[in-house]
Amino acid sequence: MEGALTARDKVGVQDFVLLDAYTSESAFVDNLRKRFNENLIYTYIGTLLVSVNPYQELGIYTVSQMELYQGVNFFELPPHVYAIADNAYRMMCSELNNHFILISGESGAGKTEASKKILQYFAVTCPMTQSLQIARDRLLLSNPVLEAFGNARTLRNDNSSRFGKYMDIQFDFQGIPVGGHIISYLIEKSRVVYQNQGERNFHIFYQLLAGGEEERLALLGLERDPQLYKYLSQGHCAKESSINDKNDWKTVSNAFSVIDFTEADLENLFGIIASVLHLGNICFEEDDQGCATIPDTHEIKWIAKLLGVHPAVLLEALTHRKIEAKTEEVICPLTLELSVYARDAMAKAVYGRTFTWLVNKINSSLVNKDFTRKTVIGLLDIYGFEVFDKNGFEQFCINYCNEKLQQLLIERTLKAEQAEYEMEGIEWEPIKYFNNKIICDLVEERHKGIISILDEECIRPGPATDLSFLEKLEEKVGTHAHFETRKLAGPTGRKRIGWMEFRLLHYAGEVTYCTKGFLEKNNDLLYRHLKEVLCKSKNVILRECFLLAELENRRRPPTVGTQFKNSLSSLLEILISKEPSYIRCIKPNDRKEPSKFDDFLIRHQIKYLGLMEHLRVRRAGFAYRRKYEHFLQRYKSLCPDTWPHWHGPPAEGVERLINYIGYKPEEYKLGKTKIFIRFPRTLFATEDALEFCKHQLVARIQATYKSCLGRKEYVKKRQAAIKLEAHWRGALARKAIQRRKWAVRIIRKFIKGFINRNKPLCPDNEEFIVFVRKNYILNLRYHLPKTVLDKSWLRPPGILENMQQKVVTSEIFRGRKDGYTESLNQPFANSRINEGDINPKVLQLISHEKIQVSPPAI
Repeated sequence: MEGALTARDKVGVQDFVLLDAYTSESAFVDNLRKRFNENLIYTYIGTLLVSVNPYQELGIYTVSQMELYQGVNFFELPPHVYAIADNAYRMMCSELNNHFILISGESGAGKTEASKKILQYFAVTCPMTQSLQIARDRLLLSNPVLEAFGNARTLRNDNSSRFGKYMDIQFDFQGIPVGGHIISYLIEKSRVVYQNQGERNFHIFYQLLAGGEEERLALLGLERDPQLYKYLSQGHCAKESSINDKNDWKTVSNAFSVIDFTEADLENLFGIIASVLHLGNICFEEDDQGCATIPDTHEIKWIAKLLGVHPAVLLEALTHRKIEAKTEEVICPLTLELSVYARDAMAKAVYGRTFTWLVNKINSSLVNKDFTRKTVIGLLDIYGFEVFDKNGFEQFCINYCNEKLQQLLIERTLKAEQAEYEMEGIEWEPIKYFNNKIICDLVEERHKGIISILDEECIRPGPATDLSFLEKLEEKVGTHAHFETRKLAGPTGRKRIGWMEFRLLHYAGEVTYCTKGFLEKNNDLLYRHLKEVLCKSKNVILRECFLLAELENRRRPPTVGTQFKNSLSSLLEILISKEPSYIRCIKPNDRKEPSKFDDFLIRHQIKYLGLMEHLRVRRAGFAYRRKYEHFLQRYKSLCPDTWPHWHGPPAEGVERLINYIGYKPEEYKLGKTKIFIRFPRTLFATEDALEFCKHQLVARIQATYKSCLGRKEYVKKRQAAIKLEAHWRGALARKAIQRRKWAVRIIRKFIKGFINRNKPLCPDNEEFIVFVRKNYILNLRYHLPKTVLDKSWLRPPGILENMQQKVVTSEIFRGRKDGYTESLNQPFANSRINEGDINPKVLQLISHEKIQVSPPAI
């Protein structure tokens, strides 16, 4: 991380803790912008990761990148989601404790993608066996199934998660992923029956219509056109160019086969999905008595067939309500409005419980049957703080959840800071921060909180309305400093709050909620008559979702708000027992455009994610801390005493180093194992000094290296020359000995030939005689007769005295005597030198002599 500080003017700092103006939101945004413009989407706040959605592929999620971050110190490489995943995994393996990674942010900020990248990282880098590969694949493929049933297109995001998800990944003692478990929170059931303009229902409806086989659709009574179904066409964007429902259907179908869904499971599941679409197309009419009727029972028949219920019973349940007195049951007809409510309530209940069944089914396929101790890493992908133009019951629950998580984050961060200080023996300085417990209590306090007041209004006798709920709030919590209504607000604030609204001052700012629909959504009641029909369904999934025991229980079921509060409390208990890591996701613009940085939108998210508060807490003490070994290893070249090697304890080496550099006492503290630097400028100055020193070190290293290269080349050439000389001398010596051997052999032959010169021609004197003949003939050229008649020839050696007779005889008998050739021990032609070597005058004289000699008489 320190190495990137030299380019901080261009790409900012990798850790917001190193900002000098850490309290300035403008400095925070400016640093984020610098990094975003350089496609650096990740930045740390200590160990918290801030991620900005790039809306484009950056090539930073390859297998080589995963391997790069595997097993590396957290701050050694640039910020990355893989660093968070690897750090949690290594700490889990080394300390054998449980961890969780909390991922939050607005819709479209990239939370789901971040959780996918973490799962992929574990799948690629963790040790794996063939038998456990199925568990890994099921973990990975649970995502597309849950996205199909729990995600939808919204105005802000094409794949917005409409539920919270916590996934535990279980590891054995070797660090191998062996199983998992998923918990879902607050699925947005209201989306099943209503969507805002420009939004869609859950993906699975459109995927089934676009990609389902013709035979399957025929059995479900469905057509491919989503515009034919009321529950799919209210947002007027059933078909979206950026979403390929057909391809997504293939992915989901493949995932079903891997996660161990049987064909019967799928038949029942899609029967329920189709029945929801048919429910939405039921048309009610009002009769003369003002009661609801269903003139066209076509959809009723399909629903009854798919759910395995009797059509007449279903028809009656949708248009009548069963009221139980002490001794009897009374069936009352419903008005048109109540019948529509009953139909929508049935659709929401069926879909909501089916989603819960789906999560449980996936969990059963992920369960590990080895009951030895496991360690886990939890992934919490949950909605971030939501502030819309109109905020309702869902936003109230979501923002309450974020209040609790922010409380946990600040407490855990402070606790971790305090624990580190105490462990290092550094005095803890109390940090002032906004404790949002006061807001959490306002929402959840027993008998006094907003949720309790809402529950009271839902169950009290008499005509309870959303307005009466608001009045009750003003009565019970009107004096709270973080609560405000139009009636309680001052002259300036009154204009911004409607008559049906109340405002809460959250840790991240003010949010105004409209109470319209609060009671209905909190009640989420399903008429008993309809519940009886569903409990008797022949659809196996529905039978598991709607148990007959529910009919026997006369107690009122807990409200949605209470259920959510209880599940959130359970979640926090899970998180408190684990070591935390945090990822905060930010979307740079609302149009999903790459390279566009919307300052106003990002400031809004920084505020509502609580990033400035977290940075302030993290920076309240020391901006930078490192183990002595790492600090000394990086900066040892700045001090002659520590360069190139320090052989003493690292703490002493660091103390010697900072004294040489000139740190002031107020700028640092020395702990037991770490150095703590208070101000970023101190670290920047140290890093700049190192950068200057590097040039000198590089020059020395280059000179030394070039010297080594030169000497290495010289030694190589010298060895080559020595080897070449040795070979050449050897070749010369071998050549000289051969010449000497040849000379000895020639001299020996000459002497032997001389000794045997008077003997008949034999191998011992043959070469000597040939030499003598040749030498004699060559000497003739200097002793030729003056005239033809002159007979004074050079006297030949004794062995050549008969040469003339041989010449004449050969001329006479050649070709005239049979056996001439055999009569000669050696042909005459081979006993003299070649004619080309004899002077032409000698040959002429010899020829003349031959002509003058007459053949002897026979």
